[in-house]
Amino acid sequence: MRDDDLPGNRQDLEDEFDAALRGGGDDVSPEEMSLIEDVQALINDTRTYAEAELAYQKSRAAFAADRGKSAALYGLFALGFVHLALIALVVGALFALAPLLGPWGATALIVGLLLAGAIVLLVLARGKAREVSNAFKVGKE
Repeated sequence: MRDDDLPGNRQDLEDEFDAALRGGGDDVSPEEMSLIEDVQALINDTRTYAEAELAYQKSRAAFAADRGKSAALYGLFALGFVHLALIALVVGALFALAPLLGPWGATALIVGLLLAGAIVLLVLARGKAREVSNAFKVGKE
């Protein structure tokens, strides 16, 4: 297809495009547009940008909330499975130690080890809580 087969020539198309960019078919040059029209166009563009940005941030927040709920749910199920696994470990240890120590001896040993672990963790937690408390006391002196 040759250029002369197209309706109109290239210059006519460019002129129509320039006229569309100026906002109409009248032959008003950009220099003749008033400052008020420029400011109004800027305000309209700013409003459009702000609305688009707000819509984008809303959709982004909705996406994050949806994925956050799923992640929290999966995390809770994972913690539940870890808890069940630890229960199974305790029961398995009772069954394994029962022939060696007897049922009451195995139970006493497992309970004693679990209580000792809990006490160690509580002492560590108390130390960390004191560090936080002391950090806030230093600022008050």
